[in-house]
Amino acid sequence: MSDAPGRLDAEGWLAGARRIVSPNADARPEGEPVRLLVVHAISLPPDRFSGEGIIELFTNTLDPAAHPYYAQIAGLQVSAHFLIRRDGELIQFVSTEQRAWHAGASCWGGRERCNDFSIGVELEGSDHVPFEPRQYARLTELIKVLRHRYPLQAVAGHSDIAPGRKTDPGPCFDWARLARGLDAPPPGVDTQVSFSGIPLVDRTDV
Repeated sequence: MSDAPGRLDAEGWLAGARRIVSPNADARPEGEPVRLLVVHAISLPPDRFSGEGIIELFTNTLDPAAHPYYAQIAGLQVSAHFLIRRDGELIQFVSTEQRAWHAGASCWGGRERCNDFSIGVELEGSDHVPFEPRQYARLTELIKVLRHRYPLQAVAGHSDIAPGRKTDPGPCFDWARLARGLDAPPPGVDTQVSFSGIPLVDRTDV
């Protein structure tokens, strides 16, 4: 795994991440602070890793004839801000200053349209396979960097902000492990928190 990611530049691009620009983004609402980080999981084709399908999906270049599943999703216009591959490689598709189209119909803390105030991070994975230790390490590093710039209040799963519609990052994602890496309360400690994710109640790591 390469060195830990550096700091964000003024335009919201992370030093040390491979940059592949996605067109699936636009401006955040003016004055809307980034308060939430959403963890997703994706594999293309489903349950297969290391191909170019995710990159092609996020850049609108997916060939619908390349796999039967692709015909269902080739017309989607989606992208997370970041992708963490199985080997820990970090790819950035959208500036953190922009709104990436990652969450869809969603609600968190009584607010809908989570894309407006969140950063989306995809992990290469699925509901059926444990994630790699290097992915947890990279995600932890990334969240700590992002907290230097943004007043993040929580890390939540896609399933938390779109219950019944999405299942990722799925039952194989170890929230307690991520919490330990962030020195944050484990899921369920704060009785005000009803999601499986992590409340970021302090900023001791900045």
